[in-house]
Amino acid sequence: MDDLLPSVAPEILDTDAIDLARAIRSRRISCAELMATSLDRIEALNPRFNAIVALQERAPLLARARAADEAIARGEALGPLHGFPIAVKDLASVQGLPTTMGAPLLKGFVPTSDSIFVERLRRAGAIFIGKTNTPEFGLGSQTYNQVYGATRNAYDPQRTSGGSSGGAAVALALRMLPLADGSDYGGSLRNPAGWSNVYGFRPSLGRVPAEGLDAWLPSMGVVGPMARNPADLGLLLSVIAGYDAREPLSIPGDGEAFCGALDADVAGKRIAWLGDFGGAIPYEPGVLAICEQALRTLETLGCVVEAAVPDFSFDALWQAFVTLRAWRTGARLMPFYRDPAKRALLKPEAIWEIERGRALSAFDISAAAEVHTQWHRAMLRFFERYDFFVLPTAQVFPFAVETHWPRSIAGRTMETYHEWMKCAVPATMAGVPALAAPAGFNAEGLPMGVQICGANRAELETLQLAQAYHRATQWPEKRRPPALAG
Repeated sequence: MDDLLPSVAPEILDTDAIDLARAIRSRRISCAELMATSLDRIEALNPRFNAIVALQERAPLLARARAADEAIARGEALGPLHGFPIAVKDLASVQGLPTTMGAPLLKGFVPTSDSIFVERLRRAGAIFIGKTNTPEFGLGSQTYNQVYGATRNAYDPQRTSGGSSGGAAVALALRMLPLADGSDYGGSLRNPAGWSNVYGFRPSLGRVPAEGLDAWLPSMGVVGPMARNPADLGLLLSVIAGYDAREPLSIPGDGEAFCGALDADVAGKRIAWLGDFGGAIPYEPGVLAICEQALRTLETLGCVVEAAVPDFSFDALWQAFVTLRAWRTGARLMPFYRDPAKRALLKPEAIWEIERGRALSAFDISAAAEVHTQWHRAMLRFFERYDFFVLPTAQVFPFAVETHWPRSIAGRTMETYHEWMKCAVPATMAGVPALAAPAGFNAEGLPMGVQICGANRAELETLQLAQAYHRATQWPEKRRPPALAG
């Protein structure tokens, strides 16, 4: 009977993570109660939305939660996430949990060690309950795969959740989890946050150590926090950020600064609205209008907003991004491709990346890297005039869950599976912090978000602006998913 511990009032799941941590420490909420209530919510909604995969058995999870309560009773030192139920995105290794990366090739694989940021979550006291769903190898901003199926949008289960952190975003929106990790290369964290009316934070390159094929060559893909408010983003970032000798290009120091008070005067902050980047980025009707409403909120806070774009060819930037991504992604997946039997199990987008990367010469890669550096320098000049730049989190509203990817936007054909996410590329290629914040809803009740992008390593300042915006808008509380109405 002990393993069938009843949940407490479901309102516990609406509690901000920072307040939840305080309540656990003061023993106003037990870890076992939190676990039971979270598992109840998952049991009720996950069959419909499919956000959490590889969910572990209830009885062992409750036993771990009770052990966390006993540690509090003994007065032991507690980590900032003590007793929190956490599901890690299914691209990262968690010791003892299945890690498929959404790929049939890896079905049944169970790692014997943790990824670096997962080590930090574990030390902080998290209890791993399972994984969050992702597309195969994280390729594409639509979360579906042949192992676990599709994750459905929290506001309309007939629509996509986005991706590749789709499972994480939906689990947050539906209050299955207090916090979630995401990862982001071409918008994989920002797009699903915007489509789930939650927050997601892509930090600067090196802020969160992430393992790669070459420790001396940083990937443009990063790990970052997701939450329902900026303060909780800061809490999770404080846990996973910081230098690690195994990743020598990680940023020195730790993440302590991010978990402090974020309230700050943002009046006078200069914000550039990149919009459609001078016509280079097509958008579905209504996307820009919703984001411009969010900009007006920033103006009410005293920010100075103006339309502006960096002096740079977007086409050159996009081509460099596609080249560098194909090189790095193709190299990572090439061992599967070399085996004809394994190659047959790869999704078409993976084959496309590998074959495009395989056709590149060293000189092609060097030319793309030069454009990458030129963009960085152009952004340095841009940040001399502006403190932040803003873009939508996606170019379209959530589309039908059966659609692999949009084939056209505003009459313009999308030539690749990721071209419809061009709006994510400026921040990715600049390596700067990009924080996805809710912007509002269209007439069909579908969410859209904005990216608030700061200068390189300006995570704290970006969180502070997002905190001021959140206090003025309160979107996650004001517009909850319809599935929570009952």
